[in-house]
Amino acid sequence: MPTQIVESLVEGGKATAAPPLGPALGPLGLNIGQVIAKINEKTRVFAGMKVPIKIKADTTAKTFDVEVGTPPTSQLIKKEAEIEKGSGSPKEDLIADILIEQVIKIAKMKESSLAGKTLKDRVKEVIGTCNSMGIMVEGKRAVESIVDVNAGKFDAEIKAEKTELTVEEKAKLEEEKKRLAEEIEKRKAELTKTAQDIIASMAGKERGAIKAKLREAGIPEVMIRELLPVEGAGAAGAEGKPGAPGAPGAAPAAGAAAPAGKAAAPAEKKKESKKK
Repeated sequence: MPTQIVESLVEGGKATAAPPLGPALGPLGLNIGQVIAKINEKTRVFAGMKVPIKIKADTTAKTFDVEVGTPPTSQLIKKEAEIEKGSGSPKEDLIADILIEQVIKIAKMKESSLAGKTLKDRVKEVIGTCNSMGIMVEGKRAVESIVDVNAGKFDAEIKAEKTELTVEEKAKLEEEKKRLAEEIEKRKAELTKTAQDIIASMAGKERGAIKAKLREAGIPEVMIRELLPVEGAGAAGAEGKPGAPGAPGAAPAAGAAAPAGKAAAPAEKKKESKKK
C-alpha cells in the first residue's frame, strides 16, 4: 500500500492549509479541508500550545490517519498553571501552584514518553519538572510534594486517575498565583534597596569587591548585572582590556605625542641625505 507520511508542528486546534502544512498535503491527493478539520479536532485539547502531528496517507485509497504527539512536559505545566514562562530563579521565586489532579492529567497525557512504569512514578516525574520551573504542587515546593507522593498522600487520586478541578479550586489557584506574584515584587523591591545601599556605601571601591559584597547579601546575579553594569571604555582601559586607551596593543590617540627617541629618527635621516 503506497503510504506517505507528513509530519508538522501545529498550534492546537488552529491548523490551517497555509504553509508549511498545505503545500505538503497537496501532492497526496487528499481532501485538505478534511485533513485540517481532523487535525484540529484531535489537537483542540492542546489549545495555545504547539503540538507535533503525523499524517499517514494512503495515496491510492485517498484515506488518511492523524497521529498527535504531545508537547514537552514544561509546556503542559505552563498551560495548567496559566503562565507564559517558568521562574527565572526557581529556588528563590515561586510563581504558581497546581493541584495533584493537574499533575495526574499531565502524567496521563505524557504516558508514552515518560520513563515511569506506573502512573505514580510518572506523576513524580512531572512534579520534578515543576520544581525546576518554580511551580508549587498542592501549596508546597515541588520537592516536598514528591515526599508526600512517596508517603501515599495522593494514592486515592492517582488510583482514580482524577484530573478535573472544581470552579472553586481553579479560583483558589488564581488567587494563589496573584499572591505569589505580589511576594516576588515585594522581595525584588527589598533586594533592590539592599543592593543600592551596598553600592552607595562602597562607592569608589573596585567592582569585584562590590560584586562580592552583593553576592554575600544574597542579591541574584541578574540583579547584580542590572544594578552594577560593566564599566565603559575609559574604565575598561584602566583594567587593561585590549583596544582601550592605554591598553597593550591599543592605537595611539589622534594628536598624541610619539614615544621619545622615535619621532626624531626620520627627520635626522632626511637631513643626512641632503648633505650628500
